[in-house]
Amino acid sequence: MFFSLPIMGAGEEGDSLYTTYVKLGLEALMKDSLTVAESHFREAMQLDPTHRSNYMLFRYIGRIQERQEMLKEALESYTAGLSLNPKSNEMRLDRAALYYRMGNNGRALNDYSDVLDEQPENMEARLMRAHIYSVMHDNKKARADYDFIIKMDPLNEKAYIGLVLLNDRDGRPREAMEQINGLILVYPNHATLYAIRGGMEQKRKQYELALADLNRAVEMEPTNADFYVSRATLHLEMRKKKLARQDTQLAVKYGADPKEMASLLK
Repeated sequence: MFFSLPIMGAGEEGDSLYTTYVKLGLEALMKDSLTVAESHFREAMQLDPTHRSNYMLFRYIGRIQERQEMLKEALESYTAGLSLNPKSNEMRLDRAALYYRMGNNGRALNDYSDVLDEQPENMEARLMRAHIYSVMHDNKKARADYDFIIKMDPLNEKAYIGLVLLNDRDGRPREAMEQINGLILVYPNHATLYAIRGGMEQKRKQYELALADLNRAVEMEPTNADFYVSRATLHLEMRKKKLARQDTQLAVKYGADPKEMASLLK
């Protein structure tokens, strides 16, 4: 949540008061007093509307608004901050992530691409752009971004997972299975990899292999609701509705939406 804020020295009385408001805002943030913090940041900006640090205050306010689920307002704050400092890639990443969260993949893609124009090796932007390309079924561009990441970071697990799922969907099932098997050899204690392989095996109707992998994932992370949901769908496909119902109940216990789980069993 917190990051450094370059504030001008207190050479003048007005600037000293500006700094005071910002410090009060930071102290309120440390206490999780979000409304108070935002109020102090706005007081600082009202005191000096042209201060060079105002773009960072907009970033603070945007993050506060996100935590308060005021997503439209947060988007406006990030945009206001970028209008003051278009070169702030950190804020552009914040806005891109928010666009993605709001389902606006096109605008998120634009922001991530703008960051990569300035910082080609920014892994956060590269990984998210690859994911969005994949979601948009632009497989060629997604593959190029995943390949770039893996070339720079050969053990980047998230990039490999993205590439596995892309290959599995893009007519390269054998390659995808070889890759997920290789990942599990490298990261044998990562439950998500077993869940992913289980899903791939289910897709191939290799039900017993899929069940073994999903059981392993559940054993490793027994409070992960997603794994119970995955196993429930497998049990339904195997016509084991009683076991599926048990898994949906466990999924709800660990955070899954009850309505979604009820609809799954219909």
